[in-house]
Amino acid sequence: MTHATKQRTRSFAAMAAAGVAATLLTACTGQATATSSNEAVGDKLAPSIYCGDTCQGQLELKADPAGIECKVGVSWSSASFPYGAKSTQQIPEFAKAFFPKMNVTVSDGRGDATNQSNQVSEMIAQGIKVLILSPQDANALAGVAKQATAAGIKVIAADRQVNAEVSTYIGSDNEEAGVVDGKAVAEALGGTGSVVELSGSLGASPTIARAAGFRKGLEGSNVEVIASQTANYDRATGLKVMEDLLQRFGTGKIQAVYAHNDQMAFGAIQAIKEAGREGEIKVFGIDGEAEALDLVKDGSYAATVGYPLVVKESTIAAAKLCAGEPVEPRIKLDSTLIDQTNVDQYLGKAPQ
Repeated sequence: MTHATKQRTRSFAAMAAAGVAATLLTACTGQATATSSNEAVGDKLAPSIYCGDTCQGQLELKADPAGIECKVGVSWSSASFPYGAKSTQQIPEFAKAFFPKMNVTVSDGRGDATNQSNQVSEMIAQGIKVLILSPQDANALAGVAKQATAAGIKVIAADRQVNAEVSTYIGSDNEEAGVVDGKAVAEALGGTGSVVELSGSLGASPTIARAAGFRKGLEGSNVEVIASQTANYDRATGLKVMEDLLQRFGTGKIQAVYAHNDQMAFGAIQAIKEAGREGEIKVFGIDGEAEALDLVKDGSYAATVGYPLVVKESTIAAAKLCAGEPVEPRIKLDSTLIDQTNVDQYLGKAPQ
């Protein structure tokens, strides 16, 4: 690795550490009729544009938002990644704007399942009525999810599933996203070629599902996954892992990269460009960040599958549960392949 690349890697790591430190315990109250200046929150009480007709119907709120009074705990696996950082910031903002008597406490698990479990236990002791949980590990957080349910707390699995019974699981379908990318890669490579995979955090349900879905999408083709290595959903790690893979597999040995999220894809794209191999390797990912759409537009990024934030949907579901309204066990948001054929439709309104 060059000295300049090492400096960039250290810089990425420092930014990630700063993001972790930035999101800790908070609480909020506000005005139900407030018009938010935050574009991500919006100025009306409604799910996001990625919540289709079925999803919209599932989240219809009958109670008066101004009268819903309860304590909600939000436990996220990590706020060091954009998805977690945005979610932990925007859920309290959305609640503040539209549910004035909803008190929201947020915790950042910092990528440590034990730490996250301890934080959830503290929330349970504080008397929350609803828990919005995005687990670091589906198995490791099952115990506290069951503990919450036993205490009469309604549990919402947000973005990631947990291996315990919950009131509802809200998010796009991770396996479906992987299938969409697998089919797109097979088509882009004409049905034959070699792919390297940058996978997410080990043990996390999206990692497992996105890997399995991708392989399903490749079925019937002669495209082969020749290497799979975790880059922990991190941009700097994606850069380093891709540099290593490029050294391991010389020119002509890799035709595509499949990254489980945009951040790892960004790192891979940078490594490929620095190696002068962008003409031979296409990069595919998942999430649909605004930066990803810009890169798709300019041709640096072959495609990303939109995986929307569940900020509005999780908060509205929490309000319904606080009000004693039923919530269906699965609330699914839309996801779609975004490439150069349709990217203009999503610019300015990215899933993330």
